[in-house]
Amino acid sequence: MARKPARIQKAAARSQDSKGKFQSRDSFQNLMARTGYGAGSLQDGSAYTFDYISRNRTLLEGAFQSNWVARTTVSVVAEDMTREGIEIKSSLEPDDLEMIYEEFDTLQLWDALCDNIKWARLYGGSIAVMLIDGQDMSKPLNVETIAEGQFKGLMVLDRWLVQPTLEDIVKQYGDGFGLPRFYDVVADSLALARQRIHHSRVIRIDGEDLPYWRKISENLWGVSVLEGLWDRIIAFDSTTEGAAQLVYKAYLRTYKVEGLRQIIAAGGKVMEGLVAQIEMIRKYQSSEGLTLMDKSDEFEAHSYTFSGLSDVLLQFGQQLSGATQIPLVRLFGQSPAGLNSTGESDLATYQDTIKRGQNRKLRTGLTKLLDVVSRSRLGKPLPAGTTFKFRPLYQLKDIDKANIAKTVSDAVINAEDAGIISRSTALKELRQSAETTGIFSNISDEEIEEAENDPPPPGETDDPANEGSQAQEQQSGKNAED
Repeated sequence: MARKPARIQKAAARSQDSKGKFQSRDSFQNLMARTGYGAGSLQDGSAYTFDYISRNRTLLEGAFQSNWVARTTVSVVAEDMTREGIEIKSSLEPDDLEMIYEEFDTLQLWDALCDNIKWARLYGGSIAVMLIDGQDMSKPLNVETIAEGQFKGLMVLDRWLVQPTLEDIVKQYGDGFGLPRFYDVVADSLALARQRIHHSRVIRIDGEDLPYWRKISENLWGVSVLEGLWDRIIAFDSTTEGAAQLVYKAYLRTYKVEGLRQIIAAGGKVMEGLVAQIEMIRKYQSSEGLTLMDKSDEFEAHSYTFSGLSDVLLQFGQQLSGATQIPLVRLFGQSPAGLNSTGESDLATYQDTIKRGQNRKLRTGLTKLLDVVSRSRLGKPLPAGTTFKFRPLYQLKDIDKANIAKTVSDAVINAEDAGIISRSTALKELRQSAETTGIFSNISDEEIEEAENDPPPPGETDDPANEGSQAQEQQSGKNAED
């Protein structure tokens, strides 16, 4: 009888000692077949480790500059997050709102915010410094001291241009809690070199979030978005380059020469004659020509088919799309394939991702920036209750806006004519619809207040005496009927 392996004997002994008790594991294992993690298969050698690509600035810059997939992955999200701007909801006059929008364009604030997000995604972190003329950068920002025309724009500095004060952390609850109190600009910076900047004067954006101990190792920054998909980019480029190399071998021709080894060994006139023959074949051979050769020689052509390569490339592209959370139509400019596939669901999911990123990474900084712009351009703070929302990534067409505006206005006018709503309420509804249509946005608060003071329609009154006379008339009519 064959002796059982020692591993099986030990397992049987443990089973007898358990006296009917069974041990369960969280994952499937079959030790006999060596399947499952920890069963002795090749899979047991797999592991995940740290790449530290975010610390290699030159490598990241090389990928961003030379690889279009890496550049698109970094840039497209930053551009989409800042492309359409914001819609401010405030009691400010329409002219004042236009001045704020104009200031954003004049100072190129959206371009600076786009760069801030872009370098945060590439390097793992970046800051945008608010340039306020005449103020000490190392002092906390006091918006009450900002005079008209004092704000000059944003200066973007990536994580390699500043050194955070890791020994001095913000411990007060509120803005910047747990983050460095100051950022020291390195000497290589084109502007603000060797200056210390207080954290309240910057709009900080981190790259991919990290758990606590990993964030400590990265000087409280995040990591590059390229680090998590580095192997997928290499796989995609390797497959693409491999397919390109196959093009050169798509049509191979072989020419068999009897006694070739002897001819090469002999050299001299014999070798020269062979070379002259090959040159003559190459010179006169064409798609319509003839190939002259000795009767004993053989000539063959080998063609290569590329079936299946497109599927392989598509699979690697889909992996990149999933890793970056950017749909194929946006990442590669590729229309979705499949029956009844329009890509609308992918774009809708992508828009939700962009909106979530805007609220997480931009809203706090933009709230501070809007107050600074208002004080610098208008000479006054924003009114209480001022809010804003990010404009949708994909806007409605003008014809769609016009149709929606007509539908809303007809519904509001009909409700007002029926006496369901007042004229002031109708004006409020029309102005609120401007968020979608862009029409009726210039209805002012004064016009709404004036509508609230309109006299009541004929036949309606709030006079108590009139109400009493009407009641007496109704009672008299009832008595006459009796």
